[in-house]
Amino acid sequence: MSKSNSSVFIIAEIAQAHDGSLGLAHSYIDAAAKGGANAVKFQTHIASAESTPSEEWRIKFSKQDASRYDYWKRMEFSKEQWRELISHAEEKGLDFISSPFSVEAVDLLADAGLKFWKIASGEVNNTQLFEKIILTGQPVFLSTGMSPMDEIDKAVEHLRKGTEEITVMQCTSMYPTPAEKTGLNMIEVFRNRYGLKTGLSDHSGNIYSGLAAAALGADAIEVHLTFSRDMFGPDVPASITVDEFKSLSDGVRFIKQALENPVDKDEIAGDLSDMRKLFNKSIVAKSNIAKGTVLTESLIAFKKPGTGLQPDNISSVLGKMTSKDLQADDLINLNDIE
Repeated sequence: MSKSNSSVFIIAEIAQAHDGSLGLAHSYIDAAAKGGANAVKFQTHIASAESTPSEEWRIKFSKQDASRYDYWKRMEFSKEQWRELISHAEEKGLDFISSPFSVEAVDLLADAGLKFWKIASGEVNNTQLFEKIILTGQPVFLSTGMSPMDEIDKAVEHLRKGTEEITVMQCTSMYPTPAEKTGLNMIEVFRNRYGLKTGLSDHSGNIYSGLAAAALGADAIEVHLTFSRDMFGPDVPASITVDEFKSLSDGVRFIKQALENPVDKDEIAGDLSDMRKLFNKSIVAKSNIAKGTVLTESLIAFKKPGTGLQPDNISSVLGKMTSKDLQADDLINLNDIE
């Protein structure tokens, strides 16, 4: 995976946001790089290999496609076009990931030079597809969006036959996903259960889940990207804009750096000793005080700067006699009393 100043691998999921336009697909690669992603992810569809004309719409959003099959057909790119997209991403310093939805799509992507795979939620029990991907020996991101635990167990066991570079992604296949269904707890559950990298494939449509996942130690965070919430497509409500993606990636890296650098409070206090003098307070004369006056609480005050006796030293001052005249706001030091 691409090196980063953070150990969190941030993935910009494009999915079908390109709406079948190769030019728009390339534009999304540029946007992902601008947003601070480590990788860009697409989906690879071959309509005749994955669908039938009777497939129902999840959401009937497209007025130009008579059927879901027609939509998948319009989403297809050729092997050469996929190769161009992969090359473009690499030029931008991004890893390129795709979810194949058929064994034919695996072959297409492998021939195009794909090095990272994502297994989509609906393909977790597709053993033929697993076998094809395993043969590559390349890193795999496993989505768990619709799977019960026993199915995830079998999928992980299956993938381990070919690679240990597996990242198990908590995912909930709701678009958008409400907070109470995000399942952030599963990041640790998967980590402990499998001893593998874990992450969040987020469909919440905001940056909060990703930031929380980073704070919980996620190794990877995947978020849908859109140019605008006014864009066309079924995933827009579950997506974030380029500016939001940049805020997310900056925030994730800030959180990760903070977590990886625990502080020692005594050391920090030492580093801030000059600052303490500016913000702390000292014991001072509340008004003019003549030499030989016994100090009482009514004669002293606590004021900045903190370059004199600190307020918690008041017991060493009260009841003592001044050894010289003091003006209002003079610092009271131990050599001023007897």
